[in-house]
Amino acid sequence: MHSHWLNKQNNKNLIVFFAGWSFDYYPFVALDCGGYDVLMVYDYNDLNVPEELRNFGNYESKTLIAWSMGVYCAYLLKDLFKDFNYKLAINGTVYPVDNEFGIPIRTFELTLKFARKSLEGKFYQNIFLTDEEYYIYSSYQVRRTIDNRVSELEKLYSLIQNRDKCNYEYFYDLAMVSEFDKIIPSQNQIASHKKCEIPVITIPYGHYPFYYFSSWDEIIKCRQTINQ
Repeated sequence: MHSHWLNKQNNKNLIVFFAGWSFDYYPFVALDCGGYDVLMVYDYNDLNVPEELRNFGNYESKTLIAWSMGVYCAYLLKDLFKDFNYKLAINGTVYPVDNEFGIPIRTFELTLKFARKSLEGKFYQNIFLTDEEYYIYSSYQVRRTIDNRVSELEKLYSLIQNRDKCNYEYFYDLAMVSEFDKIIPSQNQIASHKKCEIPVITIPYGHYPFYYFSSWDEIIKCRQTINQ
């Protein structure tokens, strides 16, 4: 794993963000960090824990936000986040490759088989809901090599296959599910969260919803709608 501080100004509030497969920090630099120190985690070619994740200092408030495959990877490291105030899953599940609760197995294996070609365009087009979103992404594209991203998907699938489908232990406080997710079927996400007794709010976006938020704080405040 790699980590990168999107913002580190000795704020009182911390966000740790686990990104999805194939991403790095460049597409997220436009999100306003406000009064948060924001540490991003990405590249799951291995799960060696960066030093920054071992010592979070004396923050008054700590929030975990995990997106896509990052929802699974953060859960694997759940003991690191026991004292976090809030943990939010976005468009991902703790059963990432599953016909009922995640990406259908056949779909995932086809993605893996043609990963190199997909990463040259089609995969990222499917990440976004509209051409306008993809156009925005073109100015903030991922800069990791294709070889690195293909390897990451191979390593993740090996990890998933060799790990027992264990019973979910309470971890996430809330899940956000995009209604028009082309990567992980929204009905599978909702089924997974229902199984795990995680409250769900739906949002009218695609797999990558971040262009519809101006700040990390705005994402966190979505939890306020759960009782409305």
